[in-house]
Amino acid sequence: MAVPALAHDAPHDTTSETATDTRVRVDKDEAAVIGREHAEAHARTRRAIEDIGDYPQPMRTARLKSLTTSQAAHNADVDPRDFGAFTQYFPSPDFAVHVAQLPTGKVLMFSFERMETNPTRETAPTQVIGEKNAGRAFLWNPARGTGPEAFRKVTPPVINMPDGKNEPRPAPFFCAGHAFLPNGMLGVFGGNLGGNHGAGAKLSLVFDPWTETWALNEEMSVGRWYPSAVTGPDGRILVMSGQSELGWGTPTEVVERFPAFARPVPVVKADVPRGVAVDTFGATAPYRHDYPHLFSLRDGKIYGLGRDHDQQWLFDPVKETRTALPDRPGTSLRNYGSAVPLPAGFRGPDSVLVLGGDRNDPNTYQLVGRQWKKQEPRAFGRTQDDTLILPDGTLMTVNGAFDIRDYGNGPYNPNADPKYRQVELRGEDGNWRLGPVQRLPRGYHSNAVVLPDGRVMVTGDEAQQIANDPDITDDMDGSIEIYEPAYLHGGERPDLAAVPQRALAYDERFTVLTGTPEDVDRAVLLAPTTATHAVNFSQRHLDVRVKGRSGTSLELQAPPSAKAAPPGYYMLFLLNEDGVPSVAKWVHFTPQQSS
Repeated sequence: MAVPALAHDAPHDTTSETATDTRVRVDKDEAAVIGREHAEAHARTRRAIEDIGDYPQPMRTARLKSLTTSQAAHNADVDPRDFGAFTQYFPSPDFAVHVAQLPTGKVLMFSFERMETNPTRETAPTQVIGEKNAGRAFLWNPARGTGPEAFRKVTPPVINMPDGKNEPRPAPFFCAGHAFLPNGMLGVFGGNLGGNHGAGAKLSLVFDPWTETWALNEEMSVGRWYPSAVTGPDGRILVMSGQSELGWGTPTEVVERFPAFARPVPVVKADVPRGVAVDTFGATAPYRHDYPHLFSLRDGKIYGLGRDHDQQWLFDPVKETRTALPDRPGTSLRNYGSAVPLPAGFRGPDSVLVLGGDRNDPNTYQLVGRQWKKQEPRAFGRTQDDTLILPDGTLMTVNGAFDIRDYGNGPYNPNADPKYRQVELRGEDGNWRLGPVQRLPRGYHSNAVVLPDGRVMVTGDEAQQIANDPDITDDMDGSIEIYEPAYLHGGERPDLAAVPQRALAYDERFTVLTGTPEDVDRAVLLAPTTATHAVNFSQRHLDVRVKGRSGTSLELQAPPSAKAAPPGYYMLFLLNEDGVPSVAKWVHFTPQQSS
């Protein structure tokens, strides 16, 4: 889906002879889009796939058993007190190409209906036009455990896509962009129109976590497949990039804003955007490649870091302008890889660390003061990785691959280089350490989120989930792994008993209750994650000043402005001096109280 799908032979194919005299059929349309040499490589891959045949259940069962055994053997020598531990693995009904940690404590997962049971073939309906090109979504409620009863289907609106088929189906919103609104709802923009090696849909939807329903809004002005989205200090979402409705190779420069200025930003739970329009932002964003990283930093500007080294831009959401930032070091295209706004105290992040996306470059690069600095490298280069900010301000990288749908042994081959199963941890000193291994290798379409109890949910990658499905005939297509960071193996947690239920004003002092006031060393805010394709549109970590203690209450001071913490819901953690976090509770900031 990030590259043109491997189409089956068609009447307009032409026969090509390779250097080894193996004749393959090259799709002319594909060659016109991506070049003859690239199209021939795709044709050879199609030929190899046809020779593999089916993927029987015993193969899946044996693979999962082998991975389970090797995970246990490796992690037996890893001390959870130093490196954390993977503690649970269980089935899920969705591939989780997209995830969002909701302010209700539940996790939203959405993707597409399964097209294939053979992981060596394209599993997504990228090239499909019609009813099979459909979206699906589920909620996981961790409070209900890990069984089927912990999941609930939340189907998106049924619509009739403008593809000439007149076949209504649940909105095909996979490969969209998404960001949170100030009232805790998730805006989802774009998706898959189908055909043309990946064409963008004009979809604009909102998921309401309070009623667990979807709402359809007015279409965007242009289709977007693989767009990015970010919430600014005013609470509005900027949407940019993505392939247009014309198909692969037609990225749009148009930047749009939701909701349009004609409508107030939704602040309260009852304000559900329905039938609401976007409007056009004053500046364009001519990214050559999709899913640029977007971050709102403490200066109130939006930093757009493209996959091309020379497409690094600064957007002013007030003046609606775009200015150039210095080129990122190196000239290589950074494929899907992670980036995080680094924690920087009470006033919010002022820099971004770019990590993955280049299999040949393990270095990390920090953009700070509008200049780039090389920082400590990871153990090896990887793409499709997910890097999270943990409550204690450290980082962890999980998942990864050699390239798109390539785990080190060629495309569409689920046999992975074992190193991509190993997590990496970045301490307060900025250095990285390799840690335990996850059960499944997870690359393309992998995801991870920090849960309110401080654990990490790891999921995604439909190819690996299908390749290791213990029962390919049931409805549980995916799987979830739970990682417990080292801080959960370091002693008792502090207690956080209660927080204000009202919306908080910026810079105000507010009181929280705790049964262990003497144990609290630090208070932090962690924004909920919404992520896909190794880009995380919402990560943010801030310290909260502790201004006073009295009995079982703590007086805290909110972030100074909406520039420090864009309006919305945040997880509030109390930490002890060893960095062990409480279970979080949710606090809420609204744009009317910004400065």
